[in-house]
Amino acid sequence: MLDFLGDLRRTHTCGALRASDAGKRAVLMGWVNRRRDLGNLIFIDVRDRTGVTQVVFDRERSPRLHDKAAALRSEFVVAVVGEVEQRDAETINRNIPTGEIDVVAEDLLLLNESKTPPFLPGETTLPNEEVRLQYRYIDLRRNAMQANIELRHKVALAIREYLSAKGFFEIETPFLTRSTPEGARDFLVPSRVHPGDFYALPQSPQLFKQILMISGFDKYFQIVRCFRDEDLRADRQLEFTQIDLEMTFPQQERVFEITEGFLKAAFAAAGVEIPTPFPQMTYDQAIRFYGSDKPDLRLPAMADVSSALPPEMISQLKIASDPVMAIRIPKVGELSRKERDDLKPLFGNRPGARLFEDIKRLEKSWPEAMAKVRHTAEAGADDLVVLVAGPERPAEHRSEGGVKPEVKQHDLPVYTAAGALRVALGQKYADRHKAFDGSLKDASSYHFLWVTDFPMFEWDDEGKRWAAAHHPFTSPHEQDMDKLESDPASVRALAYDVVLNGTELGSGSIRIHRQDIQQKIFKALGMTPDEAQARFGFFLEALTYGTPPHGGIALGLDRIVMILAGADSLREVIPFPKTAKAVDLMVDAPTPVSEAQLRELSIAIRAKKESAGD
Repeated sequence: MLDFLGDLRRTHTCGALRASDAGKRAVLMGWVNRRRDLGNLIFIDVRDRTGVTQVVFDRERSPRLHDKAAALRSEFVVAVVGEVEQRDAETINRNIPTGEIDVVAEDLLLLNESKTPPFLPGETTLPNEEVRLQYRYIDLRRNAMQANIELRHKVALAIREYLSAKGFFEIETPFLTRSTPEGARDFLVPSRVHPGDFYALPQSPQLFKQILMISGFDKYFQIVRCFRDEDLRADRQLEFTQIDLEMTFPQQERVFEITEGFLKAAFAAAGVEIPTPFPQMTYDQAIRFYGSDKPDLRLPAMADVSSALPPEMISQLKIASDPVMAIRIPKVGELSRKERDDLKPLFGNRPGARLFEDIKRLEKSWPEAMAKVRHTAEAGADDLVVLVAGPERPAEHRSEGGVKPEVKQHDLPVYTAAGALRVALGQKYADRHKAFDGSLKDASSYHFLWVTDFPMFEWDDEGKRWAAAHHPFTSPHEQDMDKLESDPASVRALAYDVVLNGTELGSGSIRIHRQDIQQKIFKALGMTPDEAQARFGFFLEALTYGTPPHGGIALGLDRIVMILAGADSLREVIPFPKTAKAVDLMVDAPTPVSEAQLRELSIAIRAKKESAGD
């Protein structure tokens, strides 16, 4: 046994052995991936995270070892010592890297047994996601999950090394901070030492990274855990990881340059060489051409075809004369009546926009106008074209804006309805247009974009006030400062998003670095001086002590890895995620806590029946 343990200190990974190792003595440790009993020969596939090696137990060589191997089952943990032998040409397995060799067992140690798992890591048919998440430690043994977590590690390491080489300091910021509600709900943490008071988990390190700029750390980054108490979806989790960075004295283009640099390094770590710099587009252009502030450039842009429609056509259709948006999806072909009917649920009930999907009927009534529509939309004979327009009368709006080129607020429902339908049609007919079929290793599959010049404010119908479209520490364009009170809708922010294939990877901005401007923004948001002082007093004071101009960005690491892995959910690239109902099935969280714990925190829980009626 002592000699055997000595061998264990010289182990080989299961995926590393090759034909060149033939004749060598190998020591393998891992799980039993598969067992095949052929009578005198038993074949055991031993698996670790590097791969699989086949081990042979021959009754003629060692009846004792053969009997021990007969007792092995899937997911038993074993250590095996044996000699590497090259396989005959006809028995080589070309599907695995170790397929040219076997290890002929000389000794076997059973390190642990396993109950029969609810599913096996090597199975191609998976159970439902709830079972996978309940037994996540088994799910993570699967090759696909091992590859995703390895990819995540490589991407994070490449980003860390790139930013460190550029002179950025990695600095941690607190998880226990104060609640400054904005955007999503905070996760609150009760204080035992200060009964009735609460910490909040950070939605992002926004204020702390700005404080670091005030403190003289001119280049900061952090790959940091953030927390938001919000409804979940495929690309959203309660806790997530973001790549956070901040710089002093930056121009917007400098932030772009650094971000493109670390994304290039991250994608190179995954075997993809992406070109830089990324194209840029204003928010206004994104809305007008794509109906979204996160355009998917793999599909054709929309076209405003209002100039092609004669007045009598506009009158008979009972639509506004401008804009009329044409959506083109290539190579879809002519739709049947049923297929046209199926488009209506995709469009949904939108009071501010109308869908015209029966293009043949329109072409029959107005052939010349529709020919112009097809020409303007650059549509081929087999391309699907549908139109989206507004009702006859525009909705009420607070401001027409003053930004050029401008998207007026009463036109926004038309643009966004068309944009959402464009994406839905692209997904529905992906098998026909094949724009989404690119290889994960092909740089042309990845369409990056910077979206710039976002609106500074957006109107909150529920609160009947202006709200920060990005966050209240974003700097407005200097030439728009005089419109803060007179025309908030037309104020542009020095804010930017980086977008990839219709997914927002991250957002950033040039920040406000002067207290007087910050107070103007708070006032424009309807915040009284006392309210601003109560919520952000420490930050307002910090701005009075020689704050340099600064700006930065934060990108979602999980989303980057999800796209690189070709996964359809963040849960595939996060080791221990929550379900769509915000539950951790593996550890059964959240759960009630004891009365003693609650008393210690000076907290009382209202009865569910009482709280449900509130």
